[in-house]
Amino acid sequence: MRQVKLTTDPVTVLEYQSPHGLDKSYSNTGNGRPRAYSVVGLEMKMRPVPDTAYTAEIVYVGSLGALSDTNTPITFTRHPDLYLYGALTEAYTYLLDEARATQYDAKFSRIIEEIKVDEERSHYGVGSLAIRSDYQRQQASAES
Repeated sequence: MRQVKLTTDPVTVLEYQSPHGLDKSYSNTGNGRPRAYSVVGLEMKMRPVPDTAYTAEIVYVGSLGALSDTNTPITFTRHPDLYLYGALTEAYTYLLDEARATQYDAKFSRIIEEIKVDEERSHYGVGSLAIRSDYQRQQASAES
């Protein structure tokens, strides 16, 4: 999950915390509008525990679907040249044409690297990393 927000008025964006951090921050068992969440296994944990039903919008990173006759993988749609160069690399390797196999393997590897960069950007964005210490969080809580 990349972001969880409650579609309330105003919209409430929940803060992600580690499972341990969530239990530490919200040690009481009170109910209310959730302010933070964590992921434990296949489940999402919210704190405080919701006091009523809320509608949430979840932004998450999906995974590749299984191959089938009716399912075209997104990688093939976005990077058809990856499959072409991979097939040519294997074909020229089979034909013992090392020069051409190396040529197409270089193109194949370049596209793999481009895909990795695209995946990292989709997961983490292109902004700079900001780290807040526990001290800064305590100061922010004390000021509000």
